[in-house]
Order: sequence, then C-alpha cells, then structure tokens
Amino acid sequence: MIQSIAPDVLSSDEILNTLQRGLAGQFTNASVLVLIPDHTRTIPLPLLFRGVTEALHDTKHLDFMVALGTHPALSESSLNKLVGITAEERASQFKHVGLLNHEWDNPAALTILGTIQQAQIQAIAGEVWHPSLGGDVDIRINKRILDYDHLIILGPVFPHEVVGFSGGAKYLFPGISGPEMINVTHWLGALITILDTIGVKNTPVRDVINAAATCVPKPITLVAPVVVKDGMAGLFIGDHLSAWSAAADLSSERHIIWVDKPFKRVLSVAPPMYDELWTAAKAMYKLEPAIMDGGEVIVYAPDLGVVSHVHGQYIYEAGYHVRDFYLKQWDKYRHIPLGVLAHGTHLRGSGVFENGIEKARIDVTLATAISAADCETLALGYLNPQGIDIGAWQGREDEGILYVPKAGEMLYRVRK
Repeated sequence: MIQSIAPDVLSSDEILNTLQRGLAGQFTNASVLVLIPDHTRTIPLPLLFRGVTEALHDTKHLDFMVALGTHPALSESSLNKLVGITAEERASQFKHVGLLNHEWDNPAALTILGTIQQAQIQAIAGEVWHPSLGGDVDIRINKRILDYDHLIILGPVFPHEVVGFSGGAKYLFPGISGPEMINVTHWLGALITILDTIGVKNTPVRDVINAAATCVPKPITLVAPVVVKDGMAGLFIGDHLSAWSAAADLSSERHIIWVDKPFKRVLSVAPPMYDELWTAAKAMYKLEPAIMDGGEVIVYAPDLGVVSHVHGQYIYEAGYHVRDFYLKQWDKYRHIPLGVLAHGTHLRGSGVFENGIEKARIDVTLATAISAADCETLALGYLNPQGIDIGAWQGREDEGILYVPKAGEMLYRVRK
C-alpha cells in the first residue's frame, strides 16, 4: 500500500506524487473505470481527476463513473464542473476520457453477479436481524464494469450513518448497484441505528458490502483520501480492504470531535452542496450522538426546499419516524422502499413506539424553505429560518448550545 499522511494537510505536490507512486505504470494498455463521488461529498476532485488521468496516461481506455447510488444523474455541464474541467477541455485535452452517470433504476444498465443468501445476511446481522430485511438479495451492479480490465475507487472516507465509515467498497454497493443492495444495506443500518453505527469501523453493513464485493470479477484498487476542511490529511492507495482500513483509522482521528457533555440544542448548518433533505439530513446524523435526551437538532438551510428529487413521494407518505414506528406497523409501510424507510428513521433518530405512541429521544426541527405544513406532514418540527440570528447561537457551548457552521461530515460524540 502507498500512503501519505500529514500532521496538518498534504500539499498539492505531495498528493500528485502519491498518485504517481501508487498508480503510474500499473495499468499500461489496460481499460480502467474510476468510480468517483458526486458533489455531495467534500473532496478536491478537480486536483485528483487531473492527477489520476496523468498517472494513467498509458491506459488503453479510461472512464470515470459517478457512483450516484440513488442520487439524481448529473448533466453534462455538471459532470464537467464536478471534475473541474471546461467544455473545451473535455472536447480536447480530455476527449479520450469518458464521464458517466450510474443508473440505479435502469434494469437494462445492470447485471446480476450473484446472490447473498438470507441465511448469510441473518448471520451477519445477528440479533438485529428482522424479517423486514427479506430473503435472498441479488448482487446487482452496473454492467459496464464488465467492459474494463480494472476498477479504481476514488472516494473520501468519513464517519457514515449507514456503514460506520464511508468509502471503499461502498462505492460499489450501493454506489453503482441496483436497488436490492441499496435497500438492504440501508435498512440493516437503520435496524442497528445510527448511535450504534456511525464512527464504528467494523459493522454488519460493511460486512455485507464486502461480501458482495467478492463477487465482482475485476481487480479493484482503492484511492482513499481523508479530507479535512483545509485540505487532505492523508491519501491511501492499495487494495480496497487494506487502503480503506488505514483511511478509516485516520478518519477516526481527524473527523470526530469529542465533547465532555451532551448539548441541549444545536443549530446545525447544512452546506449548499446538500441540495435536498435526502443528503442535508447528514447535518442531523453527525450530531445525534452528542445530543442529550430531550434535546433538539435544528437543521438550518434557508434555501433548501426539496425533500428528495427521487424519493419525495414515498417520503411524504411515510414521514420521518423512529425505527419501531415502522416495524410495529409493518403491514402499513412494507410497500415503501427500505432505503426510504431507513432515511426516515435516520433523520428522526432513536426512540420507541409503544401503545400507539411515538416517543423520539430528541426533537428534529427544519429551518429550511420546506414549509411548516410540509414539516407537519413529515412529522418534523418547523422553525422560520428568517427569524434565526446566527450570532445569538455562537459561543454558548457552556450553556449546552452549539452552533455548527458546516455540518454533515464531522462527527460529534460525548466522551464516556
């Protein structure tokens, strides 16, 4: 494995040199597909795109695919912006490089590599297994991977609500997978709950993903950056298991903020890169472990007006509720995609549903462009974002009040 780690951040030259050491000359005359994140992940992708294309200049064929999961496809101009090139550069300097979207909901774009048996999922899940996870799961993936000699995953590692830490084989499942793997992995994470998942390195969901990855009939190399707000703290290149493991270890050091006691209220600012609540919910996920029982997280994004471009209809039907709200009324909600129910309980947080009464551990309030009426339909609180004075939230940690100016990637946890 090739790695570079900095006490602060790596310089651009250090990053490019690491890419050369880890990739140059490894794929001569090979056809290579590089999987990359979309705009909802913080990563210096323009720098990395140019560095990777330079290191892979001697490949026979080179394409990049955005591992969208179920996120909306990017336009041609958005693809260019994502990797930091102009339309003119794409037509000239990078005309040999393809920029592709994953199509999770197009059966013709997918192929089945195998099956994970129900018994295997049950064994991995252990005591949290529930019949709602269903039976055997098809390992369905974008069939274009079969057109290449080698796969490279290029994606950052952060604490993650579903899998523990993001990155690695997650760019295969759910990144370029079909709906089956997307749904079962997210719902398994929801059954375990965020509090027992996020920032945990080895999780059942990671085990399911890695098991599915063994069916991929192509060699896989991982390029795993650990990104901090001012740059990149580390870069790891190697097989997808060992490089991810090293990156997750560094992420646990650089992406977790430990506090001495939980907070009563948090104003958690979802940055503009989260352009729908489907992703902006990360502003709650990363704070929930540091909120006291009965506390409140306010997701603040004044310009955010969309719940989900893809899943909105189902979300408005299901609402946001604690896990057992769905499980104890399963006949009513079983037709909703598991990934949507997972999102619903992840944003609502932990709690119980007893005798027909839902009791969430904390309150979740939206201060967004989503209306008060819609928040009521969604079973979330509403606060007019125009009435929020940011200055009044700052510097009040001693009072149990926290202001987070860019939420969604740094995980807050209470020291035990």
